[in-house]
Amino acid sequence: MTGLLERIGGPVLRAIDPERAHDLAIAVLRTGLVNRRPSPDDERLRVRLWNLDFRNPVGMAAGFDKNGDVPDALLGLGFGFVEIGTVAPRPQPGNPKPRVFRLSADEAAINRYGFNTKGQDAVTANLARRDRRRSGILGINIGANKDSEDRTADYVAGVAAFAEHADYLAVNISSPNTPGLRDLHHDLALEDLLARVSAERDRQTAATGRRVPLLLKIAPDLEDADLDAIAGAYGRHRFEGLIVSNTTLSRSGLADPQASEAGGLSGRPLFRRSTIILARLRQRVGPGVPLIGVGGIDSGATAYEKIRAGACLVQVYTGLVFKGPGLVDTIKRDLLEALRRDGLSSISDAVGTGTDDWARQDIG
Repeated sequence: MTGLLERIGGPVLRAIDPERAHDLAIAVLRTGLVNRRPSPDDERLRVRLWNLDFRNPVGMAAGFDKNGDVPDALLGLGFGFVEIGTVAPRPQPGNPKPRVFRLSADEAAINRYGFNTKGQDAVTANLARRDRRRSGILGINIGANKDSEDRTADYVAGVAAFAEHADYLAVNISSPNTPGLRDLHHDLALEDLLARVSAERDRQTAATGRRVPLLLKIAPDLEDADLDAIAGAYGRHRFEGLIVSNTTLSRSGLADPQASEAGGLSGRPLFRRSTIILARLRQRVGPGVPLIGVGGIDSGATAYEKIRAGACLVQVYTGLVFKGPGLVDTIKRDLLEALRRDGLSSISDAVGTGTDDWARQDIG
């Protein structure tokens, strides 16, 4: 069924308005017509983090399933894990349409959704219907409402709402489409955020006996001083990992006529920038901190390079727009070939083998 979806659905979805195509893809997945139990993955692709066993390192990035409508259908496509969201406490429509643009000439996309969400209550209701005993690993990406007077309080509310439903929580401070949100990367605002979110996680742990891992999702448009601050603040608080990265405001080297649209850029042009930032952050936090690499992954080769730069897991989204759902199996097959070529026994053995090479490159 996945092959049929690719042969027929892919060209159709790419021919219509990007947001309408996205909504149609969600609707198709919701029908269950493409649901399947994927074949077991090769043991060499297994990753164990946070007492969780990932059957493979390839995840669905946040932004596709914003409201937790189809996480299990996505897992059926062969992903090792799925991250839903971003979810803000209260429903909000996001920015006016059109707000998504497909840059075919660059195999990229620009979005300015602005955290459109049905809110915590609706997403919680969706997740309550899941059978977690039969489901795969689920991350929940939490954010803040645009008009919130205390955005950090919104993240605290997200931890309280979703700690029992998530295998991990991603604290997203990196969207470029909510004015002022990226200010949370800096100095006292970052310290306050990490401290308050960690404290709420501790309250949830005490109440339930289950400690949900916290990950911080950062932007790719950061200077070395910003990375120093993030690494330092991360070390002072009890987060379990970092996600690198969200979309970029850079427009360097684009050819598509829609490149001037406002919003965050994802896809192939983001790969180099996000991978260099990943490697530089890996140098700062050391080998023991789990990092998830996101940005521009559209092949097994790019996924492997992200891992070599320092990622323990990787996530895809925009690559699927241009390559279709078969990209997941292609990446897994090519990762195994890369391990064979390099004489490595597991994907975890490849993590960080190219960190220094990537970190010294010029973002441009």
